[in-house]
Amino acid sequence: MSTTGQEIKNVVLVHGAFADGSGWRGVHDKLTARGYRVSIVQIPLTSLADDVAATTRVLDRQNGPAILVGHSWGGTVITEAGLHPSVAGLVYVSALAPDAGETTAQQYEGFGPTPDFVIDVGADGYGFLDHDKFKAGFAADTSDAEAAFLRDAQVPINMAVFGTPVKNAAWRDKPSWAVIATEDRAFDQAMLQHMAKRAGATITTVPASHALYLTQSGVVSDVIATAAQNAAGGAR
Repeated sequence: MSTTGQEIKNVVLVHGAFADGSGWRGVHDKLTARGYRVSIVQIPLTSLADDVAATTRVLDRQNGPAILVGHSWGGTVITEAGLHPSVAGLVYVSALAPDAGETTAQQYEGFGPTPDFVIDVGADGYGFLDHDKFKAGFAADTSDAEAAFLRDAQVPINMAVFGTPVKNAAWRDKPSWAVIATEDRAFDQAMLQHMAKRAGATITTVPASHALYLTQSGVVSDVIATAAQNAAGGAR
């Protein structure tokens, strides 16, 4: 299905590790108020294949071309799932963007450490963010109460996913945009810039923590709307 020239009114949102789809509420409400049809994927964080399958399931339900959006680990997911014929463009929200044949873990090589972003890995191989470091590492610009709720509601990720290579890189074929939080403590800034520039993404920066999908929902929504307006014609 060619999406060129069609008005894009569908948006599909994919959350990242240690979170679920509820953090997209602000983006959902802002975009639906502007007339977009928004779907939020609940990925299981159990494997790259499982997360891509969950995303594909939602993409299959779209009634026309869509903008596919991923936060953090969700960026790896949309990089693979974005080959879906309904996807007209990609938006990376402080997100990972590996190339075909690369693992997510490889994206960190050569970049600075993130001492506030501490993952506690259990005997079963699933990781949670450290209780005491959670706000500093993930959601520094939220209130203490909001950060505590996000911490206490976090969803663990199977750490093996970071060693799974991506088979395809949709950003090589689809126009891309990136929103990068300048106060992100989960990734080195140089790493985020490198991935976005390699993908040829149009980059927007915003002063925010890694939880920018929640705290900067207005900026994120505006970039998604811009992507929807421009991807229809194949522009960036």
